[in-house]
Amino acid sequence: MQDVTELKHTQMRERLGFELTEFLVGSHSLGSAILNVIQGVCNSLGWDWGAYWALETDASGQPQLVCHQFWHPSEHDMSAFSQASRQLRLRPGEGLVGRVWQSGQATWVEDMATDPGFVRRASARASHLRSGYIFPVTYQSGDGSDHRPGVLEFYSSLARQPDAQLPQLSGTIGALLAQTAQKLEQQATVLHLSQVDGLTGLANRRHFYEVLGATCRQGEALGQPFGLMFIDLDRFKPINDAFGHDAGNTVLREFAQRLQALAPAGATAGRLGGDEFALLLPGADLQAFAEVAEGVRQAARQPMHHEGVELSLSASVGISLFPENGRTPPELLRSADAAMYRIKQNGRDGSDFFSQTSPHALAEQQNVLMQRLQMAQDLHLALQRQELFLHHQPIFDQDSGRLHGTEALVRWRRPDGQLVPPDVFIPLAEEAHLIVQIGQWVAAQACADLATLEAAGLKGLRVHVNMASPEFHRDALPEELLALTRRHGLKPAQLSLELTETLVMEQPAQVTAVMGRLRAAGFEISLDDFGQGHSALSLLKQLPLNTLKIDRSFVRSLGEDSGSDEAIVRTILDLGRHLGLQVIVEGVETVTQLKRVRACGGQFVQGYLLARPMALGELLQRFATRA
Repeated sequence: MQDVTELKHTQMRERLGFELTEFLVGSHSLGSAILNVIQGVCNSLGWDWGAYWALETDASGQPQLVCHQFWHPSEHDMSAFSQASRQLRLRPGEGLVGRVWQSGQATWVEDMATDPGFVRRASARASHLRSGYIFPVTYQSGDGSDHRPGVLEFYSSLARQPDAQLPQLSGTIGALLAQTAQKLEQQATVLHLSQVDGLTGLANRRHFYEVLGATCRQGEALGQPFGLMFIDLDRFKPINDAFGHDAGNTVLREFAQRLQALAPAGATAGRLGGDEFALLLPGADLQAFAEVAEGVRQAARQPMHHEGVELSLSASVGISLFPENGRTPPELLRSADAAMYRIKQNGRDGSDFFSQTSPHALAEQQNVLMQRLQMAQDLHLALQRQELFLHHQPIFDQDSGRLHGTEALVRWRRPDGQLVPPDVFIPLAEEAHLIVQIGQWVAAQACADLATLEAAGLKGLRVHVNMASPEFHRDALPEELLALTRRHGLKPAQLSLELTETLVMEQPAQVTAVMGRLRAAGFEISLDDFGQGHSALSLLKQLPLNTLKIDRSFVRSLGEDSGSDEAIVRTILDLGRHLGLQVIVEGVETVTQLKRVRACGGQFVQGYLLARPMALGELLQRFATRA
């Protein structure tokens, strides 16, 4: 009988552990995670009341334990005990809860009504509570420091014995909460660091674009105007060249601090790259915008110092207005940049609004429009003339030193031999509604190339293919890809479809549904440029992913910056391991970067240091002999 009982208890613990894991995966804060734990324990193990006491500071800065979360079955009247718990404030070491937190040791309460150390005796009697178990919540963060954020307590109206299931589960519960706390801590770190420029502390380029895009959408929906200021520091390059990068960084940091200080309420300041900054200004007060621009110029002209040397510079400022000068981020940035460029041409150190009536502005816009129209026509013909071709960039498994797969990269060579950069023709293809046709061609050619690699003895490789948003609006996509893989004798798992965070967030429900069908068909799904967006963090558990690819912007300064990018890389690698995902680090271009990636635990690596994108023939020549 004892063996049967122990078996049942073991099965119960395993079942509850699984249920709690499911609860915690879906939690977006430590508070919600703990409430899920309390409810799960009470329901599964038959406890009548559970609560979490968190450590915080009072108005005088002294530590105290406060009941943050509690739960009980609705059919039980626990109002007296709940009210007493909400009102109570305990110092560390005071009462059973305070002593458990201070000592870090769990304790059993056999009779709450008579225990002199239990300060809520009267309300416990009124709520018919009798026995209970109290234990601390502890975990260790990624930097190795210990945390004891609070205490969990569970009470029953029955005279439970100390060998009940809860004491045996407290270690499991603590470990699960520790994992959840670490996951949330890592997500918060990634979210913060991915939005901030590591040098200046301002919004980085990607995050500023996200804020600008959201402001454009809000402006369209609510009719709210705003201004965009494009700022370029004059004479920055001579300072950087003459005094070195440290002096240049000093200038950028100091100017960023001044820019942040003068930004009006509701404004967003960002660094777009190099010595270019931007300021998003709410409202439509042109005089106020002009005054801010003058403040920016004064902030730039104020001398800066580096190692005893006085550094002098100025700023050229261009301003565009929503909706007059554009309704999208690219339009507004182009207009502000054009206004800034006029200042540069006229001697620098000035500010101006973009003018639609300026001959320079009209000619420039007309020229750009004509070029884009002609290129769109040429791109349409390129599909017919077979001017597109693929290059493959190898992805390596650093543990084995072997080729793991490739990323298929589309290229366009015009009849005159000119190569058109992908970052030019891919956005144009989306605007001209050619991206689906190009995507179909890339997938077909990638499968054909992979079949050639297989025939040459390079077995089991994966080819990564970038997917565009319009492709996920087509119900036929999974069937088309299945037909492709069958035609070339490939397994669906050998085709890894790469999506960006932005694509996922445009229509998460629709994209997730298509992703689910693709995974069900056996295809691999990879989230590209991971770490620059923020919304995908909360969606990771819902997305049917196999792989994360760390954005190359975090790899660029590994071993050279203050360590913030390395912290992001390490954190994403840890997240991937916890979620059972493969993580590929792309953009590795130096030996130092590779060493730091390996030190962070990176296994799969892609970058120019190891191999540049290459034609299929070169790929075969380099790797087929090793197969």
